[in-house]
Amino acid sequence: MPVPASYNDITENIETRDHIGYVWYETNFFISKNWKNNRIFLRVGSATHSSIVWLNGKEITKHTGGFLPFEVEITDDVNFGQNHRLTIAVDNRLTWNNLPPGEIKSYNDENHPDGFKIQEYYFDFFNYSGLHRPVRLIAVPKTFIQDITAKTTIKKGFGIITYKILTNERKPLNSQVRLLDKFGKEVLKTTGLLGDIKVQKPNLWEWGNPYLYTLETKIFDDDNNLIDCYRLPIGIRTIKVTQNKFLLNGKPFYFKGFGKHEDSDIRGKGLDNAINVKDFNLLKWMGANSFRTSHYPYSEEIMNLADEEGFLIIDEVPAVGMNLWDHKKSVFNSNRVNQKTLNHHLQTIRELIQRDKNHPSVVMWSVANEATTYEKKALPYFKKVVEEVRKLDPTRPVTIVNSSSPDKCKVSHLFDVICINRYFGWYTDTGHLELIEHQIGLELDKWFKNFKKPILVTEYGADTIAGIHKNPPSVFSEEFQIEFLNAYNRVFDKKKFVIGEHIWCFADFVTKQGINRVMGNKKGVFTRQRDPKSAAFIIRKRWNEEKV
Repeated sequence: MPVPASYNDITENIETRDHIGYVWYETNFFISKNWKNNRIFLRVGSATHSSIVWLNGKEITKHTGGFLPFEVEITDDVNFGQNHRLTIAVDNRLTWNNLPPGEIKSYNDENHPDGFKIQEYYFDFFNYSGLHRPVRLIAVPKTFIQDITAKTTIKKGFGIITYKILTNERKPLNSQVRLLDKFGKEVLKTTGLLGDIKVQKPNLWEWGNPYLYTLETKIFDDDNNLIDCYRLPIGIRTIKVTQNKFLLNGKPFYFKGFGKHEDSDIRGKGLDNAINVKDFNLLKWMGANSFRTSHYPYSEEIMNLADEEGFLIIDEVPAVGMNLWDHKKSVFNSNRVNQKTLNHHLQTIRELIQRDKNHPSVVMWSVANEATTYEKKALPYFKKVVEEVRKLDPTRPVTIVNSSSPDKCKVSHLFDVICINRYFGWYTDTGHLELIEHQIGLELDKWFKNFKKPILVTEYGADTIAGIHKNPPSVFSEEFQIEFLNAYNRVFDKKKFVIGEHIWCFADFVTKQGINRVMGNKKGVFTRQRDPKSAAFIIRKRWNEEKV
């Protein structure tokens, strides 16, 4: 089985595609004797959704959470100059104790054979599984740079970079910190593992000019011999949220973009750098300036591309599916979303912020998508989640993507930006284009009246089968998708407190089988193969015109 990739679509076996439970990956690797004076780590980019790792038959680590990396030191477990056997068991089963949640349903009736079971989940994308991102061996010096945190602000025309560097040594080390411009030329030099760098007339990181400096850190031994060096890309920028605006570097910013997925033919959610670069070129062609990592953290390669290309990212944890879509059934209770779920939620937030804290492209944290925020117990749950985010990173705004109504939501006051998903004319009053402007306009006004915060519409869209045409427009036709999106956009242009529009979605993607989905979700402006539908050209024209 190739790594990285989802295993589901690579064979011709239905049993592999729909497998529930553990799969076992195994490979051999060799460590050169040249690495003998280093410390050796094994790093797994992601294993969906939980995993156990063995080295030469010895268990070395476990991890739960399918969209974030984990690592383990193996220095004492390897023999330099010899072969080793690596085994990783990956479990795709979902429970209410992890994110995203789900449950195994067993059937004990005459219509199903003994032992028949299914994996049930309430999110709308296929439960792709496997080793989706690279598995790497990493060699570092015995004394090494363990972590860097860099925060930026702008004061009186100066760019201020506040940095904190951690090593694996408790004793202080000799150090040198240099700031390099994008051509590698030194801007400033200082010493110390903690401090501020003050940049006169800084080049700011922003859409259209994603200027990246490099923070170069070196540590030395007592004889001033170089021990380790790390170069971190840095973007100097500020973020602020007012009652009705999102400010990037002090200027109002309007989000234009999509919700999207890590999803493509054959490899599923597996990392594909060619697909990623293609997607960024399509985003630029469209005139988009942002996207949300719906509904889980994306690969580090995508985050790096966003830094380099200047796209703003709403970075979301995999808290999707915390909703049964039945108001008579509670989600926040001891049998579903409970303390164990919360513990995992908090751990996922810690891992996400640790991984992505230095990316200038990340401008907002999203703690969940379409949870049942109308339940009373949702308030204490998300209060603890928000507190954890703000403790770990007070520099970025926090949001939750909501499907509740403005009069019933119990948690929106906790957040800085109101993000909502709305499908008037599709899931409600299906096909009635004439109702959309009245309904979305009325609801937007209620959200703003109730919470006095800027609003970003993070999802709105209609399933569209490429090549189906109807006039007058009918559902599933390309003409309907155009008129549907235009109706929403006309309302957004009238509301000064609306700070952006993220169409659902960028490209068609695979979902679990169901009679309400024809080979997946077809709300993409592009097909799964990245061919444009008619709406792409209409939205491209809109987004490439200056919006006031």
